[in-house]
Amino acid sequence: MSVHGFEAADQLTARVMATRTETGASTQLEALALAVSANLPVLLWGEPGIGKSAGMRQLATGLGVQLETVIASVHEPSDFAGLPVVGADPANSGVAMAPPDWAVRLARSGNGLVFFDELSSAPPAVQAALLRVVLERQVGSLRLPEPVRVVAAANPPSSAADGWHLSPPLANRFVHLDWTYDASVVARGMAGTWPALTIPVVDTGKISTAVAKARGAVAGFLTARPGLVHHLPADAEARGRAWPSPRTWEMALRLLAAGYACDAGREPLATALVGAVGDGAGVEFLSYLEELDLPDPNHVLADPERFALPDRGDRQLAFLTAVVAAVQARPTRERWEAGWVVLAKAVEAGVPDVAARAATDLAVMREPEWPVPSGIEAFLDLLELSGALR
Repeated sequence: MSVHGFEAADQLTARVMATRTETGASTQLEALALAVSANLPVLLWGEPGIGKSAGMRQLATGLGVQLETVIASVHEPSDFAGLPVVGADPANSGVAMAPPDWAVRLARSGNGLVFFDELSSAPPAVQAALLRVVLERQVGSLRLPEPVRVVAAANPPSSAADGWHLSPPLANRFVHLDWTYDASVVARGMAGTWPALTIPVVDTGKISTAVAKARGAVAGFLTARPGLVHHLPADAEARGRAWPSPRTWEMALRLLAAGYACDAGREPLATALVGAVGDGAGVEFLSYLEELDLPDPNHVLADPERFALPDRGDRQLAFLTAVVAAVQARPTRERWEAGWVVLAKAVEAGVPDVAARAATDLAVMREPEWPVPSGIEAFLDLLELSGALR
């Protein structure tokens, strides 16, 4: 084929690839964006060729950051642990572990997305090396900047060449999202129009309330359902997906806070939460959230006399935890004293035991010059015993 023929073929290809966009919605992409905003590693599960890489490109474009794609299945453990570079005096300076080029580019840019594709096709030794990248953000001697987000993709073992189940320690560090396709969207895309999706953005003005409400919700739920704090599945396939542990509940806390702070839709937030703690625990937690309906703790602190304490014990604990977390986020004498007014209502309602833990947390925030408020009398014995009241 002549050069001119290649040029004509390239023009044809460019014309085929030129598309337009229209406003659309995707639960899975919004859930991915929510987890990325919370700076949690994400693992996309889906059959080959259904658009996981395309979704990553769209997310990187929407966030305005660079994307580095690494095919995990074709790499050796040393590609993630680093290759030794012997210096002039290794006895004194040690042996540096040289990072790969993709890690250097991300470190230089200061932010970005790294996408580890075909993770389930990587042998256990490679998965073990990747564990340090996910857990410590360390690649050889190089530490990835905090604004660099980690996303991986895996094919189910049934459809992956030489597929492996993920080890439980690695699986338990990801938010697991099932990646599917919509046939009508694909058909419209082939006609030249693809959806342009909105990326959730955290509202800085809502951060304090979002964190307080999320802390209250997760603490209240785990108090009511202590058996779901940690549950390692029995079979290997389930251990390679999402399951509840203290680590994944912390992930759920971050997801919930991010969801509240960016007004995430119910479906994307639910998808992300289930992807963190698994189907069973996730569905129970979502049902709990539906019934919880926590008021804004900052509004309560602004006028503590007007609120009504919830009836159920787990909801009371969730509410009081949220109030204390809100005070901790912005501790002033007025807000601290308002917190004691709230806790005093729990005593008046005949449930001082529910407020005991919140009282201890609130007491340790007291500055030496702040006088002891009247609402603290009911907790004096407990606080003196714990040493929380100085």
